[in-house]
Amino acid sequence: MRKHCLRILIALIGIAGLGVAAKGQAGDQIVVNIPYEFVVAGKTLPPGIYRVNRLSDIHPEVLILSSFENHASAMLLSSTRVESSSADKPEVSFEQIDGQRFLSKIETANHVFTIPVTRSEILETAARSHSGTSASARSDGNN
Repeated sequence: MRKHCLRILIALIGIAGLGVAAKGQAGDQIVVNIPYEFVVAGKTLPPGIYRVNRLSDIHPEVLILSSFENHASAMLLSSTRVESSSADKPEVSFEQIDGQRFLSKIETANHVFTIPVTRSEILETAARSHSGTSASARSDGNN
C-alpha cells in the first residue's frame, strides 16, 4: 500500500512540475494578426494570424513563429539578451527597409525578444524581390 501511495505522490509532483513549466512558457505565447507580408529568419512570410512560442525554457531565445492558416512557419533566434517586459499588451514590431518589413521585436507579457536584422538578410531579400521570387510567389507558381 505504501509503494502505491508513493507512486501516486511522485506522479502528482511530476504533473505539478510540468504545469509550472507550461505556465512559464504560456506568458511568452502570443497570437498576432500581421496584415502584410514580412521577412523573418531569411524567409518571406505571407500576411495572416501567427502564433509565437518559445522552443523551450532551456533556450528562451529560440522562438517558433507559425501560421496554421497559411501553413507557414519559421524558427528564429532572438538576441541572446532576453529582456523582462512590463507591457500590458503583447505586440510585434517591424523595421522597414527598401519597402520590405523585417520582424525586429516580439513583446510578450513576460519578455521582449529582439530579432537582429542582418545586412546579409537584407541583401538576400532584396535580391529575391528583384528577381521576382518570394516564398509566397514560389508556392503560387507550384500550384
